[in-house]
Amino acid sequence: MSKDHPLKKGLIQVYTGNGKGKTTASLGLAFRAAGHGFRVRILQFMKGSTVYGELESAKRLTPEITIEQVGRDTFVSKSNPDPIDAAMAQAGFEKARDIVLSGDYDLVILDELNCAVDFGLIPVEEVKELIRQKPAHTELVMTGRGAHPDIIALADLVTEMREVKHYYNSGQHAREGIES
Repeated sequence: MSKDHPLKKGLIQVYTGNGKGKTTASLGLAFRAAGHGFRVRILQFMKGSTVYGELESAKRLTPEITIEQVGRDTFVSKSNPDPIDAAMAQAGFEKARDIVLSGDYDLVILDELNCAVDFGLIPVEEVKELIRQKPAHTELVMTGRGAHPDIIALADLVTEMREVKHYYNSGQHAREGIES
């Protein structure tokens, strides 16, 4: 792969908070970046479902955008995570480290990484080290609720999605093509 990259300085972005839209915002960024010829790699932590529409869309944009899920299709307990989930998150983070440090990608999105750290599946110190070691040209985005204060401090941009009102609370179920 060519080492010509469109960014001279890649920054650190964090999308966090209890509101909807963190993954969607990062996917919008990926879509924009691909339109400018960027190579984009997305790893989705704590996700293993094949029904997400973004997976199908990304297939149409290969090789500019590649998405890979590194979790199981099940709820992860924050108070008592299954050892399988911890092992999958750690293996996913090792893959993320290899991807970021390879320098082959212009934009790397680690979707739900903040949650994996918050749930104790990935040590925050490992994430901080990855941030410090990332190639200068690589933009790194981390999404998910509960972003660790140390990660926020290292970020160049932090966006907090705040729930004001959500139709789930009035009984509306997830809709294909909108929430999945």
